[in-house]
Amino acid sequence: MAGEFESVEKSLEKHLPPKELAEVRRILYGKELKALDFSSEVKNLADKKNFELKGYAFTAEKESLRPARVVRVGLIQNQIILPTTAPVPQQIESLHQRISEIIEVAAQCGVNVLCTQEAWTMPFAFCTREKHPWCEFAEPAETGATTKLMQELAKKHNMVIVSSILERDDEHGEILANTTVVISNTGKYLGKSRKNHIPRVGDFNESTYYMEGNTGHKVFQTQFGKIGINICYGRHHPQNWMMYGVNGAEIVFNPSATVGALSEPMWPIEARNAAIANSYFTCAINRVGTEIFPNEFTSADGKPAHKDFGHFYGSSYVAAPDGSRTPGLSRTRDGLMVAEMDLNLCRQVKDRWGFRMTQRLDMYAESLAKAVQPDYQPDIVTEK
Repeated sequence: MAGEFESVEKSLEKHLPPKELAEVRRILYGKELKALDFSSEVKNLADKKNFELKGYAFTAEKESLRPARVVRVGLIQNQIILPTTAPVPQQIESLHQRISEIIEVAAQCGVNVLCTQEAWTMPFAFCTREKHPWCEFAEPAETGATTKLMQELAKKHNMVIVSSILERDDEHGEILANTTVVISNTGKYLGKSRKNHIPRVGDFNESTYYMEGNTGHKVFQTQFGKIGINICYGRHHPQNWMMYGVNGAEIVFNPSATVGALSEPMWPIEARNAAIANSYFTCAINRVGTEIFPNEFTSADGKPAHKDFGHFYGSSYVAAPDGSRTPGLSRTRDGLMVAEMDLNLCRQVKDRWGFRMTQRLDMYAESLAKAVQPDYQPDIVTEK
């Protein structure tokens, strides 16, 4: 990881004079967002715990009939702590401890809604295609140890927590699912959302462990707004993003685990495009680090057998419906991104651009109903 490029932002800051840097940021990120001012105590604590802390504010126009709806959202990206060969309980405990201490800092930053990266309680072992010991990390969404811990922290900090785990569904044949658990700021279990799209590309052939989710496009009404969760590979499917908007989401989280050689050109674009197209805020969270496994594995891309599948490049960010976005977190370090957002911006952008009003869902529905039929013929016009 020492050889990895840390971040575009650090490079720009290093090489550009302030005036030119501000203009580059405006072009790259839509506008220069105001940085949040955290106390020296909070900054020192983040430094002591060795993770990056960034914060930015998205504003909206002042309205006559609605008060501002200002919410602070937190995103956590992190490395695994122990080697993948360590006993499973120790690996879980080390990550519980690490995320708990970052959540403590998030609470001091005023975070109202917090989201973890995909399958944060374990190494991202799904590409190895080995069942043991990786299936041992699975736990019930409703009553598992991770959910219980997050319930305690949610209640303690008056914070909604979106926790992404490997689920063991004891009520349905003990199947596995890639699941996010939503916990209310009261500490109560609010519900779960499963991964709708499962990759089968290169190393990422996750259908060895779980299949496409069956929870649809749930949107959770919380005290701090309506939230949806589009897990990892679902970000490549515009219709998946669209349905969370159809169901009224104001913030959609994308907890992910993806490596540089595979997806980095897409990463800065997809969540940002979704925020624009659907008039909501998007939060893209990617894990960080290189995870080495005890046994070699191969993939469907012709590469030699290997014990890791590359560097998880972090770069977590938040995008707004007006097309602006925060800079990303580091490509190499643990981090906490805090975004202050006025949710009134969602409707203001709908009014300005009219995307929902001009969307033509009726036409799409009719066309798609035809497209899934066995006798479908594409509507192509040719010269005669």
